[in-house]
Amino acid sequence: MLYGTITEFCIPSECPIMSAGPRYEYLWEDGVKFKRPTKLPAPEYVDALMNWAQNLLDDEAVFPNKIGVPFPKNFRDTVKTIVRRLNHFDHICALGIEAHLNTSYRHFFLFVHEFDLVDRKELAPLDELNEAILAEDKAR
Repeated sequence: MLYGTITEFCIPSECPIMSAGPRYEYLWEDGVKFKRPTKLPAPEYVDALMNWAQNLLDDEAVFPNKIGVPFPKNFRDTVKTIVRRLNHFDHICALGIEAHLNTSYRHFFLFVHEFDLVDRKELAPLDELNEAILAEDKAR
C-alpha cells in the first residue's frame, strides 16, 4: 500500500538499484527465474518481490487453508524469508505519509523482533530506529 504512493517517483532511471542507503544493496534471487543474486532496478525488484510473496501466500502446500492440514516443517523459515524481504524514505516524507510508514514499520519490527523472524544483521540499516522503538516499547 505504501509503496504504491511512491511508484511515480521510483522509476528505473531514478532508482537503478534496490538499496537502503549507500551501504546496503539488495540483489534479487528466487531460485527459479533468478538463480543467482541479481542486481535489479528498485521497481523491478519490488515487482519480483510482490509476485514471489503472493505466489507463496497462494500456495496451499506452504500456507494450508483447510482445518487439520498441517503447516510444512519449513514454514517458519519460509515466513522468515518473506518477512525479511518485505523490508524510499525521502519520497515518503515528501508525500507527508511518513507517520503511516512509521506506524506500519513499528508494528512490523515489533512482530519480527518478538518472534525472532529476521536476523539482526538484516535490520542493520535501521538499527538506530529499531533501538528507539524497543526502548519506547519497553517504557510502556
